[in-house]
Amino acid sequence: MLENENEERMKRTNDLGKDKMFPLILRLAIPSMLAQLVNVLYSIVDRIFISKMPDGDLALAGVGVCGPIVTLITSFSYLMGLGGAPLLAMKMGEGDRKSGERILFNCFVMLVAISALLTAGFLIFKRQLLFAFGASNDSIVYSSDYMTIYVLGSVFALLSVGLNSFITAQGFSGTAMMTVIIGAVTNVVLDPLFIFTFGMGVKGAAVATVISQFLSALWAVLFLALSKRLEVRLKFQRLSWKLVLRVMRLGFSPFVIIATDSVLTIVLNSVLQKTGGAQGDIYVAAATIVVSYMQLILMPMGGLTMACQPVVSYNYGARNGARVKAAVRDTIIVMFCFTVTMAAASQFLPQYFVRIFTENPEVTAVAVKGMRVYTAGIVVLSMQYVGVDMLVALGKIGAATFLSLFRKILTITLTAVLPLFLGSFSAFYGEPIMDVASGVAATILFFIVLKRTLHERENSTEEIKV
Repeated sequence: MLENENEERMKRTNDLGKDKMFPLILRLAIPSMLAQLVNVLYSIVDRIFISKMPDGDLALAGVGVCGPIVTLITSFSYLMGLGGAPLLAMKMGEGDRKSGERILFNCFVMLVAISALLTAGFLIFKRQLLFAFGASNDSIVYSSDYMTIYVLGSVFALLSVGLNSFITAQGFSGTAMMTVIIGAVTNVVLDPLFIFTFGMGVKGAAVATVISQFLSALWAVLFLALSKRLEVRLKFQRLSWKLVLRVMRLGFSPFVIIATDSVLTIVLNSVLQKTGGAQGDIYVAAATIVVSYMQLILMPMGGLTMACQPVVSYNYGARNGARVKAAVRDTIIVMFCFTVTMAAASQFLPQYFVRIFTENPEVTAVAVKGMRVYTAGIVVLSMQYVGVDMLVALGKIGAATFLSLFRKILTITLTAVLPLFLGSFSAFYGEPIMDVASGVAATILFFIVLKRTLHERENSTEEIKV
C-alpha cells in the first residue's frame, strides 16, 4: 500500500532518477531561475518606488545601506535550506522517507529559532550597524525606518526562502516558483499603496515587503504540510542536535557565499562613503543600483544550481554516477548560455536599467560605468557557482567552503584596498578580478573531487549518515 502511494506521488512530479537528463534540468532550472529573478524584485521594486519619493536619491542611499542586512538575514535561510535539501534528496535516493521527514522538521524549527535571534540582535544594535554599514547623518533616518520594520518580519523571509529549497528538492520547482511569485506580485501592488497613498514613505516599502513575505511563507508551509503529491511532508518529529549540526555543516558553504555578499556590500558602501568625500552619497546611491543589477544575474545563477542540486544528490544517493555527470554537464550548458547573454546585456545596455532608478546625471554616470566593470567576470564566475553548489550536493563540505571563502575574502580585501591607491571608483574592480580567479580555481578543484567522490560512492555499500 505504502509503495503504491509513493509511486503515485512520484508520477505527479519529476523523476530525478529516471527522466531524460537535459529536459529534466530545464524543467527544474527554468522555474527556479525565474523564481530567484522574481525574488530580487522585492528589493528592486522597493528601490524603484523609493527613488520616486522627494529626496529620492538620498532615500535610495539610505535603503541601500539596509541591503546587506537583508542579504545577511537571507543567508541564514540558505544555511538550513541548502544544507537540509541536498541531504533530504540523498535520503530520497536511498528510499529513506522517514529520515527525510526528520530533516525537514528539524530545519523548520531552526529557521524559526534563528529568525528570533536575528531579530533581537539587529534591533538592539540597529544604529551602530547602520553607520558601520555606510549610512550618513543625512541618510540614517531612511535606513533606520526601513530596517526596523523589515527585521521584525524576518521570520517570514527565512521560512519562505528556506522551505522553498525542500519543495525544489522533491522536484516541484514550479510550485517553488509560485512561492516567490505570490510574494513579488503582492509587493508590487502594495508598494505604491503604502509608500504614496498612505504617505508612509520608506516605512511603507518595508511594510509591503513584510506582508508579501508572510504570504510566501504561508504558501510554502501549507504546501509542505498538506500536499499529498509530496514524498516527504512537514510532520512533527523529534528534534536532533546531531542532525541540525550535520545540516549546518552541509549548508555552511552556501551560507558563506550569501553572508559574505552582505559583507562585500558593506565594505563597498563604507569605502565609497569614506573616500568619495562630498560625493559619498552619490557613490553609495550608484553602488546600490550596481549591486541590485548584479543580483539580477547572481540570484538566477544560484537558482539554477539550487534546482540541479537535488538531481545530483538523488543520483549520488542511488549510486548512479553516470547521471550525476550528466546533470553536471547539462547544468554547465544552461549556465553558460545564461551568463553569456547577461554579460552582453551588461556591456551594451546598462543605461536602460539605471534610468529606472534615477535621472541624476552624476549617479547615472557612476552607475553605468560601475555596472560594466562589476559584471565583467560573470561568465567565468559561473563555474564557481556550479563547482561550489555541486560539491555541496555531493556532501563535500570542505572543498565547497574553501572555494567560497577563497573568492569572498579576496574580493572583500581588494574592494577595501584598491581605493586607497587608485581612487573611489576602483572599489568596483575587486569583484570582476576575483570572479575570474575563483572561477578558474573552482573548475580545477571541482572536477578532481568529482571523479574521486563518484568512484568512492560506487564502490561503497554504506548508507549516507544523517
